[in-house]
Amino acid sequence: MRIISGKLKGRRLRAPKNLPVRPTTDMAKEGLFNILNNLYYFDSISVIDLFSGTGNISYEFASRGSKSIYAIDANSNCIKYINNTSKELELDINSYKTDVYKFLDTTSLKSDLIFADPPYDFDVEKFLEIADTTFERNLLKEEGVLIIEHSKYTDLSTHKNHSYDKRYGGNVFSFFEKTSDEEVEKEVLT
Repeated sequence: MRIISGKLKGRRLRAPKNLPVRPTTDMAKEGLFNILNNLYYFDSISVIDLFSGTGNISYEFASRGSKSIYAIDANSNCIKYINNTSKELELDINSYKTDVYKFLDTTSLKSDLIFADPPYDFDVEKFLEIADTTFERNLLKEEGVLIIEHSKYTDLSTHKNHSYDKRYGGNVFSFFEKTSDEEVEKEVLT
């Protein structure tokens, strides 16, 4: 895996083979960050990286100047790798070893962007639970976005906060945003 852009552009990282991860491909990550580059000034946003695994997405945000990054994963070896890599690269990434669903249920953090990359073999309900909890607990700042990465065989478009999908090979990024009260009222009336 490599860092696509920012102060560490081109830096290659090698994760230990014993980590239970499937890092986002460079092609998909580059496509995602091309979209995000048009939406945000990276140095002014806060990010929560759920199911962070190797920290691939967190490093990309940090390289581009994001200052408030939280990497969440239940695997202690993943968290250890993120901590060691962050220290080596001199990146300020806050990592937490905890179950993602427990984190979502208890955190008081609000973020501009929440990125989730759960295992592709999860049931659709587990993917949608991430979106449900994010919006029920109001974990996004104003105009914040939730992005869930999943395989092309998973459809998350039925969620009321789903905005659109972007596909890169077998990877899909589903974008979710707050709906306005008026939109919610329209949905109830129809």
